[in-house]
Amino acid sequence: MFGKQKAKLKVFFICEVFFQQLFRSNLKIKLKFWKINSAIFKSEHEYSNTSGEKMSISKRFGEREIIDTIWKNLDVMPKMPVPFGDDVSAVEIGRENLIVLKTDMLVDKTDVPPGMSVWQACRKAVVMNVSDFAAKGVKPIAMLVSLGLPKNLATAKNAEQIGKGLNAGAREYDAYIIGGDTNEASDLVISISLFGTAKKNTLMLRSGAKPDDLVAVTGVFGKTAAGLKILVEGLETPKKIGKILVDSVLMPHARLKEGLILSQTKAVSASIDSSDGLAWSLHEIAKASNVGFLINSLPTAKEVRRFARINELEPLELTLYGGEEYELVLTIKPKFWEKVEKAVERVGGKLLPIGKVTAEKQVLLEIDDKRSLIEPRGWEHFKRVKV
Repeated sequence: MFGKQKAKLKVFFICEVFFQQLFRSNLKIKLKFWKINSAIFKSEHEYSNTSGEKMSISKRFGEREIIDTIWKNLDVMPKMPVPFGDDVSAVEIGRENLIVLKTDMLVDKTDVPPGMSVWQACRKAVVMNVSDFAAKGVKPIAMLVSLGLPKNLATAKNAEQIGKGLNAGAREYDAYIIGGDTNEASDLVISISLFGTAKKNTLMLRSGAKPDDLVAVTGVFGKTAAGLKILVEGLETPKKIGKILVDSVLMPHARLKEGLILSQTKAVSASIDSSDGLAWSLHEIAKASNVGFLINSLPTAKEVRRFARINELEPLELTLYGGEEYELVLTIKPKFWEKVEKAVERVGGKLLPIGKVTAEKQVLLEIDDKRSLIEPRGWEHFKRVKV
């Protein structure tokens, strides 16, 4: 019996040595393979810049650089009715009509602040997409949802809250969720694909602003930036003001009614939603329209001014460089201002004039007869731009 065990141990030892040698041999081969591939990868990416500039693979791109790089490597669909980079995409159906599409993603790590419930996060994912439709004057009809769910959230209670939150967001804007996909993920990810239709001549793009057009917004700014400072940094403020600021973060609203009525006036020359901040939105229209801006009235919320005084912050920073307000930033033909203003008031909204479009390609702020540059900054993934 002992002899048999000894023989088995000897065989086991021989096998173990064999597999160790095999593993080492394979490891050397794999390491060599990885080194070769690493050299190839580095070589390919060092010279991939279209301008011929030698690039390092360690260079950290921001969201917009990544998008631009990907776009340069895609074949462009002929006769695109909406240029790449606008708030939505579209496909022609007939001579006058468009199918309008939008997709936007919410990720727990970057888009869900402390204090936001699963229900609120799911509703917000819908609002993010609807806001871009609002900026183009498009009514949402239906949406698909792709859901990535970590194991710790895979419970009956969370599944119910996810369904209710998504449905609440969709029905708030008279749309429906008609399908989607669910998968396991390392973080909560909610990707919405939104569908609607529009007439070609009513779509409000970013690219039509002209010198002397008026600049307007559909609401005040700075509340979400201040609310995030309360939620994330624990800054203090009176309870009543704090609730208003925090609610702007947890329960955002898209300006869909305003967007739809504005598109019908045909008086809007350019439009964008302000989810990346007022400053960045102005620069995006300026870039698309090849114009500049002179802003002479900052649309700062009164609650933000008080919050800034209490916490020794600059209201201008909170107003210009926050983000996620989901207001509309518009340029309007001057002769139609009264018509547009009344149209928005009829649906319960309000337009705030903040400046004008200029031929000089700068985005400027004028306060007390002093002019300064408005920087092109706001929220950007992979680059943590903070107020």
